[in-house]
Amino acid sequence: MGSSDDSASAAPNEASLFAFYRYDPSMAGAVIFTILFTITTIWHAVQLFRTRTWFFIPFVVGGIFEIIGYIGRALSSHESPNWTLGPYLIQTLFLLLAPALLAASVYMLLGRVILILRAESHAILSKKWLTKIFVTGDVLSFFLQGAGGGIQSSGSLDNMKLGEKIIVVGLFVQIFFFGFFIITAGSFDLKLRKYPIPRCHDPSIPWRKHLNVLYATSFLIMVRSVFRLVEYLQGNNGFLLHHEIFLYIFDAVLIFMAMAIFNIFHPSELTHLLRETHEYELQSSYDKYGV
Repeated sequence: MGSSDDSASAAPNEASLFAFYRYDPSMAGAVIFTILFTITTIWHAVQLFRTRTWFFIPFVVGGIFEIIGYIGRALSSHESPNWTLGPYLIQTLFLLLAPALLAASVYMLLGRVILILRAESHAILSKKWLTKIFVTGDVLSFFLQGAGGGIQSSGSLDNMKLGEKIIVVGLFVQIFFFGFFIITAGSFDLKLRKYPIPRCHDPSIPWRKHLNVLYATSFLIMVRSVFRLVEYLQGNNGFLLHHEIFLYIFDAVLIFMAMAIFNIFHPSELTHLLRETHEYELQSSYDKYGV
């Protein structure tokens, strides 16, 4: 009788240490954001192929991850309160990893702003190293967070906790590199203001608009990443994980806004200008040298 009582009390204690959810996931919230991310992602896919802005492929894949993640939350909502591991892991992994894919395209956008202005001398990193360093950091954070989620897939309490710790490391890496990226972009901007070059004043090059878009979306992604880090640092029984509203305010809304902003101010404008400049230079070379 005593051992039975002990085992009965042990189960709730273990559940209090790690639970898939500390609330009943909202079906309405999951469905609404599945629809919203589907709309913006389809729009991005059309823009991608219509304008051949291939460096935005990771951005579109990130949108697909968001869709899958909120479908996972909808499935979990349907299962309440008897949640299973599969849908929980789907929403955890895909919603965690999506912003890293968005960030990869944002990193490459700065390189194109630098290239179109021919202002590499104003950047603290050359375009070659800028892309390599930030995309490498992004890939590292992506795989760390993915590995953490993969370890959690075993379903054991110890692995759930270990997975959380690895995800925290991945989020720290993401925030470190993203913070350094924002500093790099800001430094480039300040140097252009202090030592402007002729192309800065060319009205046909909308570099300022795209740099401001980069700032806005970087801020949104950074706030979301900090929120996620705090959420995981608080642990599975933390305040943030007891209130679903925070996930939607500081993750879903912010990432949707970042994607929608790029729908409106799509970087294909820069891609088109770079393509035109390259073709013009090739034609000039042919006219001059006959090659």
